[in-house]
Amino acid sequence: MVLLLKWLVMTVSIGIAAHLIPGVTVNGFLAALWVALILGVVNVLIRPILILVTLPINILTLGFFTFIINGALVLLVSAIVKGFEVKDFLTALIFSIVVSVINYLLNGIVHLLQRERLR
Repeated sequence: MVLLLKWLVMTVSIGIAAHLIPGVTVNGFLAALWVALILGVVNVLIRPILILVTLPINILTLGFFTFIINGALVLLVSAIVKGFEVKDFLTALIFSIVVSVINYLLNGIVHLLQRERLR
């Protein structure tokens, strides 16, 4: 149940970020669901390998190269999912940052609501 809730929160985050950022289009809720799913799988399977391979440059840039990796993964997902388009790399980079912030905020709200419900 928690996994489905996190998936839904990520889907909403993607929809909000796509609405806010020009150059990113998501054609409907179903496409946003697929983007959230594929982005989650890519982040679990591919991102750790890329982080490990780029560890020296990541250390030199004090971790800022991770933003580049995140932008590249968003571009990869846009190439995989039909109905999700990102204009260019800079847009993908901004999109990944905005999605992370929105996702963090929404997860915090959901966590507070769950705590209140348990009282």
